[in-house]
Amino acid sequence: MTEPAEHLEMLLDSGPVLIRLRPDLAPGHVARMKELASAGFYDGIVFHRVIPGFMAQAGCPHGRGTGGSHLPDLRAEFSSEPHVRGVCSMARTSAPHSANSQFFICFADARFLDTQYTVWGEVVSGMDHVDALPAGEPPRNPGVIRSMRVVPAPGQPA
Repeated sequence: MTEPAEHLEMLLDSGPVLIRLRPDLAPGHVARMKELASAGFYDGIVFHRVIPGFMAQAGCPHGRGTGGSHLPDLRAEFSSEPHVRGVCSMARTSAPHSANSQFFICFADARFLDTQYTVWGEVVSGMDHVDALPAGEPPRNPGVIRSMRVVPAPGQPA
């Protein structure tokens, strides 16, 4: 029997967002997201880049898209999983193995990113809260991740 997937619960000002983790696609990136979320790294981090019809990006401790966590960068775990609405993927520089803590959530089809960015999860509820994030690069009053925690899959004991 396979172990039920864990999720991340990200609390935004407008409400909770539940993200199903995909260790089957990117075990190293899922482990990183769980480690940082469990350590409280994402609490208070802003969505510094929100482009309607494309994606919302967060995970920079400086709030500008210029940094990452204190942990080393990750090796790419690219897959053919499509970048479609609700998919969570890691941001990186032009170097393939430069993902660290920044991630993005797709608002719409972004298939041109397929096989070039590491998909590590998908929003299963609360996408309306992601849709409500203030737009901009950066937004004038950016949306804030109030908290992000690892939670059991819905229907699983806590």
